[in-house]
Amino acid sequence: MTRSHTSLRVGLIGFGAIGRSVVDAWSATPVRGHTLAALLVREHQQGEALRAVPPGVAVCTDIADFLAADLQLAVEVAGHGAVISHGERILLAGVDLAMISVGSLADDGFRARLDHAAAQGASRMLLPIGAIAGLDGLLALRRAGLSSVTYTSTKPPASWKDTPADGPFDLDALTERTVIFSGTAADAARLYPKNANLAAVVALAGLGLQKTRVDLVADPAATGNIGLIEATGPSSTLTVKVAGASAASNPKTSQITGMSVLAALDNRGGAIAFI
Repeated sequence: MTRSHTSLRVGLIGFGAIGRSVVDAWSATPVRGHTLAALLVREHQQGEALRAVPPGVAVCTDIADFLAADLQLAVEVAGHGAVISHGERILLAGVDLAMISVGSLADDGFRARLDHAAAQGASRMLLPIGAIAGLDGLLALRRAGLSSVTYTSTKPPASWKDTPADGPFDLDALTERTVIFSGTAADAARLYPKNANLAAVVALAGLGLQKTRVDLVADPAATGNIGLIEATGPSSTLTVKVAGASAASNPKTSQITGMSVLAALDNRGGAIAFI
């Protein structure tokens, strides 16, 4: 007897820097076994999106039309506002939700509402690894017992423009590595929603949002974005560093972020899966 691999109809939410990279990559090399069925965009993006998507993809500006595409999985790459606006409705509709904007889960009340919606809809929240690595090792250490987890995000000063650091620190004048925030993952996700999604991912895979330490660093010598996980347990330690170029149109995010979504779909549909 053979076992067939699940084929998914996938909807993508967002057509910014990450969304465009996902659509372009999917158009060039379709994800094996899955169908990009719908794209949810802002009204002013609809024309550009229609020209970019492969044939047969519904380009929607309304969540009802998006869900009418008979989706099994919705992938959010649009920011916290999209998760807040649409997350509960998607999960209640029985559609799994993969979200890049994991920092939205730092709000305990909102996370509880999403948990309830997922239970009601028999759906799940999925957290892509984004521009970091090592979550498999962190999960193993959590199973064995974690004592500490620190996540450090280092980016060029320009990446911290229009954040709470822009003002208290003269970002244009920095000449050396400067810690602009040190605190819990919960506070990092709340204060830096466009920069600290990976901090939330690491926290949820490890000790939680209140017990995970996060350092955010502006470094004029940095040529891209660097994420560092340092974790300790009773018998093991984990140190993982990922350095990558920033997205050309959005220095707050890494180029590899969108590819992590496609890699997760590739892994889900392959005959050999990494778990």
